[in-house]
Amino acid sequence: MDLFGPDPDASGSGDAPAGAPDPSARGDEGPGPASGRDAPLAERLRPQALEDIVGQDDLIAPGRPLRQALETDRVPSMILWGPPGSGKTTLARLAARLTRAQFISFSAVLSGIKEIKDVMRAAERYRGAAGRRTILFVDEIHRFNRAQQDAFLPYVEQGTIVLIGATTENPSFEVNAALLSRCTVYVLRALEDREIVTLLRRALSDPRGLGDLRVTAGDDELLYLASLSGGDARRALNVLEIVTTTTAPGGDGSRPLRREAIAAAVQRAPLLYDKAGEEHYNLISALHKSLRNSDADAALYWLLRMLESGEDPLYVARRMVRFASEDVGNADPQALSVALAARDAFDFLGMPEGALALAQAAVYLACAPKSTAVYEAYGRVQADLRRGLADPVPLALRNAPTGLMKGLGYGRGYQYAHDFEEGTTGLECLPERLRGRRYYVPAPIGHEKEIALRMKELEEIRRRLRQRSGGPKEVKG
Repeated sequence: MDLFGPDPDASGSGDAPAGAPDPSARGDEGPGPASGRDAPLAERLRPQALEDIVGQDDLIAPGRPLRQALETDRVPSMILWGPPGSGKTTLARLAARLTRAQFISFSAVLSGIKEIKDVMRAAERYRGAAGRRTILFVDEIHRFNRAQQDAFLPYVEQGTIVLIGATTENPSFEVNAALLSRCTVYVLRALEDREIVTLLRRALSDPRGLGDLRVTAGDDELLYLASLSGGDARRALNVLEIVTTTTAPGGDGSRPLRREAIAAAVQRAPLLYDKAGEEHYNLISALHKSLRNSDADAALYWLLRMLESGEDPLYVARRMVRFASEDVGNADPQALSVALAARDAFDFLGMPEGALALAQAAVYLACAPKSTAVYEAYGRVQADLRRGLADPVPLALRNAPTGLMKGLGYGRGYQYAHDFEEGTTGLECLPERLRGRRYYVPAPIGHEKEIALRMKELEEIRRRLRQRSGGPKEVKG
């Protein structure tokens, strides 16, 4: 079940001939409507025509490619990717209603390779007998493994079936490349609040919905309910049904829709999240980039969004420790200590108290001066090493614990920095080919301004010492 109201008659072509797939025989959900009053409100109000769909104009507005394909009976195999309650099942069933194909609904949760092959063979027989294709709708197609997805390939390629897969997960990650290349991907968006309000108004007036309950609802209450639905039309309609059917009618027989009743039914707004899926990476990226942009409010929002969605807080803490080195660096050396302390505090306190330490660290990191100088220096060294610049350690820097090693010149020319008033020496510490190379270039911000001045001072001291003749006696390493 996905959106709105009664299911359409799938094929519009009368009884299937012998050999056609029989959804009811397998217990699969066929295209027939669940139109009784005991069906959920969202099911009773499922659109029966493209014009009834609210939202998704980018896909089904007049002249758009998907609409043209539906209206001309040239429906391609496709993947419908979108959040819950955005209309994926509705579009799939309308595709069957508007075309001459047979419709079969298939559950990725309940079906295996054997069931897939049985359905494919039946679809072949149906095509041979009736000359028509079968639209196979696979809900949650991302739950199929690689072998199961591969079972569809020859039948999609031959045109025996039109595969319509629905998924809330990024198909780039969850659908095999071979199958994905044979399907058109259509992206559905979460519905906007105003669009959900339109659906709620329709539900309150439609006789198939709640039209006989005489519900009175103001715009503010409907907008409040829409705002708590997370763009999920099904969720909004389900909450509306719960609230209205459990509200006793007043003396005049009407049922007022009240904000407090909505809040009690919703409990909390849904947070779309998958710790192993795309939304996980979207949110951690949003947190990282908000910290980098020094936006403390946004950083707090994305941090709490992840924690409230069930993300592992220690994963977030590790990412902030990394951020302290990668993006703050020596512009504020204290940032790394703050991030590590937040991790330790959470490890000690746990949820929910420890979350405040993470929030404190997020604000600190967002407001800290930023520098990627160390990160960039690290990359420059890596690049030199990958180019083969891995020369032997200069003799002066080598340890000489044995007479043989001393005889070979190990440690010869080493100068002990603490013997020098300046605290440094003119000793060259890089291999000869790399002398003069500058990897670390401090940014002119925060503490790195002081580091830059100190590095400049040390460079001048070492230059003078190299020019000076003599120097302290060689010290054993």
